[in-house]
Amino acid sequence: MTKYDLAISYVWEYDAEFVQLIEKIFQENKLTTFLISYHNVEEVIEKLRNKELHFNAYLDRASDVDSDYEPITQILKKRHAYLINPHKRVHKFTNKSYMHRLLSKKNVDIPKSYILPAYYFDHSLKITEDDLYKIGIPFVIKPAIETGGGEGVIIDAYSLKEIQKVREENPKEEYIVQEKITPVNLGNHRAWFRVYWAFNRVIPAWWNDLTHKYEVVTKEQIEKYKLEPLFKITRKLAKYTRIDYFSTEIAVAQNHKFYIIDYINDQCDFRLKSNHADGVPDEIVIRFIYEMKKKITSLKK
Repeated sequence: MTKYDLAISYVWEYDAEFVQLIEKIFQENKLTTFLISYHNVEEVIEKLRNKELHFNAYLDRASDVDSDYEPITQILKKRHAYLINPHKRVHKFTNKSYMHRLLSKKNVDIPKSYILPAYYFDHSLKITEDDLYKIGIPFVIKPAIETGGGEGVIIDAYSLKEIQKVREENPKEEYIVQEKITPVNLGNHRAWFRVYWAFNRVIPAWWNDLTHKYEVVTKEQIEKYKLEPLFKITRKLAKYTRIDYFSTEIAVAQNHKFYIIDYINDQCDFRLKSNHADGVPDEIVIRFIYEMKKKITSLKK
């Protein structure tokens, strides 16, 4: 049986640069990697079933969009391989309605929100004009599950009619109607952050919610703008979810109040800023990979 330290599956073309960087860093540190994509997925599944191949750890960035990759996880789970972000936990904690209910019970600040059932199961709106005035107009409408990178999110909604129209267009999706948080300015930045949890480390980034462009948060800025709550909040999320990596969106509003805007995103976009104007700063991606390397190395001890 041939064994590798880490297998990575992916289908998104823009993941290629991220995967290549993982391979480079891992191989420089004497860790073996194996790539799985459309050209070899069937062969890999066959070899796994025949016990010709084994992976100590598996990073799955494919099966959420292509079910052909699901048998890999099933086989590796039975063989006690380390599954990065196990599907069962990810499915639970990336559900925004579930996370809203969970966080509402915890000592964290989240926008005022109403959770609406899927139109398919309940046509009634269960929200009133008075409710809208309580959260403020305009407000945000976002799908509870089928979302990523802002997909499907309406950031300036004004009426019950808009809510019902979205529910009818996606009848099997739950929706969250959420207070719109306006961030303060800190220096020349909108105080909106995408914060990464990377295997036991918090990595914050400035993320402009209007332009979707990133910048590194420096140690000096953390101290100057009192950004320590970004770390505390993200560690809390990691404790609640117990998954290996995710990103969360946090905004700082008036009175230096930190709100979790978007709770848990597991399939983080790791396009490099050196190649894409709205990509993640290269040093953040590299830091993430080194944290993953530390985790995979620990499995060998």
